[in-house]
Amino acid sequence: MQIADAGFPYLSAILVSCLAGLLLIVAIPEERKALIRRVSAVFSGITLVLSVIVFCAYDKSQGGLQFVEKVMWIPSLGIQYFNAADGFNLPNLLLTGIVFFTGVLTMWELETRVKEYYALYFLLVLGVFGLFMSMDLFFIFVWYDVSLFPMYLLIAVWGHTRKEYGAMKLTLYLLAGSALILPAIVYLFTRSGLNTFDVVALMQPGVFSADVQKFAFPLLYLGFGILAGVWPFHTWSPVGHVAAPTGVSMVHAGVLMKIGAFGILRVGIFLCPLGWQYWAQLMALLAAVGIIYGALVGLRQTDLKYVIGYSSVSHMGVVGLGLSTVSVDGLNGAVFQMFSHGIMTALLFSSVGYIYDRTHTKMIPELGGLSRIMPVASAYFILAALAGMGVPGLANFWGELVVFIAAVKVYPVRGIVAVLALVVTALFMLRVVQKTFYGPENERHAHLPDVSFGLGVPRMILAFVLVLFGLYPALMFDVIQTASIPFMNGLPK
Repeated sequence: MQIADAGFPYLSAILVSCLAGLLLIVAIPEERKALIRRVSAVFSGITLVLSVIVFCAYDKSQGGLQFVEKVMWIPSLGIQYFNAADGFNLPNLLLTGIVFFTGVLTMWELETRVKEYYALYFLLVLGVFGLFMSMDLFFIFVWYDVSLFPMYLLIAVWGHTRKEYGAMKLTLYLLAGSALILPAIVYLFTRSGLNTFDVVALMQPGVFSADVQKFAFPLLYLGFGILAGVWPFHTWSPVGHVAAPTGVSMVHAGVLMKIGAFGILRVGIFLCPLGWQYWAQLMALLAAVGIIYGALVGLRQTDLKYVIGYSSVSHMGVVGLGLSTVSVDGLNGAVFQMFSHGIMTALLFSSVGYIYDRTHTKMIPELGGLSRIMPVASAYFILAALAGMGVPGLANFWGELVVFIAAVKVYPVRGIVAVLALVVTALFMLRVVQKTFYGPENERHAHLPDVSFGLGVPRMILAFVLVLFGLYPALMFDVIQTASIPFMNGLPK
């Protein structure tokens, strides 16, 4: 066995931190809820610190794969424990660390089956981290399934609003995606003739013929695309958002959907670049329809969580549009949008969760005037809503701007139509803000407390990240470009 890149194994340490937290939570008696919460906060905090260290320590001047950890596991099948970080997965590792930690803090008041909730939550995030950092196809598939299993129980047990239906629909859809990914991976493994699942080895030019790539890419695109909420396979997503408890909604929309988009990038585009170019126009069409559809349906929703759910469909369409442009700008914008959308939706769901816990409703007509009742909690939601509208100075602006510039260059009509959909997105976000936080107050809610400093900490962190990367987008773009430029330069001309 060999660990490459001598030094501290930061990536494995992230996984070990999740696993150690999970095992400790399992070992603590159920009735010691306060201790379970503290252990969850400590170990999720450790993963956040490690994620920040990895992001900051990445050598942008060198680029390429860094923090490489490689151990052969089954030589006869070429399966290896192979983790690494590059400009494509670093933003997602940082995103997961932030949403994981803030999701634990957001659920601090949970009183029902606390031990089981946090244990499943840690297992879910363990799978997400593993998928983002793995460079072995076998482990990517395993981590994908590890991240899906806890989702069903987390929604079915702790959710609300048709929680059993939402959990079952989500699980069936994502298993259908898994059923497409597995045969595609096996097909690529057998056709390569290299007897390895190593992504780096398999992405070398000439390993797969153009016909193999054109056949495998749509399987991978649809398999991972279901999880990314690609239209018309998105219907599980808003239902799942609404049914899930607050912390799970944050991970669901903030991180889990990014697994799908990242899978398209890391597996589909990396291994089948000719298939990517061949199917790019269809990808652009599906993405543009998703952007418009999500915005129009969101405009008619009266449930706050449904509004966010359909806005996620629209915003994830922006990610798909960026990937479809087959350009450096498109990749840069798509990866930036994955990160910024994850932070924004986590803040939106965190804010809605607080409002729902106090008012016991998330129906927009039953709210109103909340900015005068709970001004701090309202401010967090409004800030996230402004980010969703693409307001300059907040992180989402940069991802959307770069994607739309790339899209209009490559697909002028679809790009312009998609840009116009932003007006609709701004319209329904403004409608939600106006009806929920301004206008006449609902007297039933007049006595409700505003968010305390302790409960406000996770919202502060998310708000800070939105502003930080909104004011200094180069912090993110400089990292992403270390992967996007070499990758595009290496494509067959």
